Amino acid sequence: MTTFVLVHGAWHGPWAWDRVVPLLHAAGMRTLTPDLSAAGDQGLHDHAHAVAAALDTVPEEDEVVLVGHSYAGLVVREAADARPDAINHIVLVDGWAGPDGSSMFSLAPDAFAAAVRTAAETLGNGRRIPAPPPAAFGIVDPDSAASLAARMLPQPLRTFTESTRLNGAVDRIAGTAIYCRPQTYPFDRFGEAVGYQTLALDGPHDVMLTHPEPLARMLLEARPFKNRKHEV
Repeated sequence: MTTFVLVHGAWHGPWAWDRVVPLLHAAGMRTLTPDLSAAGDQGLHDHAHAVAAALDTVPEEDEVVLVGHSYAGLVVREAADARPDAINHIVLVDGWAGPDGSSMFSLAPDAFAAAVRTAAETLGNGRRIPAPPPAAFGIVDPDSAASLAARMLPQPLRTFTESTRLNGAVDRIAGTAIYCRPQTYPFDRFGEAVGYQTLALDGPHDVMLTHPEPLARMLLEARPFKNRKHEV
């Protein structure tokens, strides 16, 4: 049995995977969707710990594909570094990723970091980042945009300022970086820089909401790479 651990990105919740989960179940897979949207001044390390705790609940005999969307690319790599023997493959979906010491603010353009800090200071009491408009995620259909806007939550600023703590174990786990076209940020290069194969998928940043079927197919196709888990 294969378990897909699907980790949502910033401002989102486990609901982000609602259209993908049934497709994976139909293919005979199990899924877990950790919730990183809890209230409080949590940081990236707290989120990585939550994902590692979710991994601890997966039956030992299962193959595990750990999937991170957007900001959660940093989260899943730190969680995998802490639980390398639990993971068979990592998949980033338009995911931010880098070596030890990387953070959202170190990877993103300076203008992005400045805009986020200003939003947190003026609208989030200096601690939380208000959700951007749905168009920032490529969701422009009026009904879909209204639904997304109603569900998104502020993101703790610490999740963007904290840097990953990696000991190198994650680099022995094979990975795939799915990047959406047209690109908003160089997610293909982020994936290549950490040694992952890169695959293009036409769709917006929130591709799991708009194109769940092709995304699910690509996630399922990542499974044959499981035997590369312990390559150096």
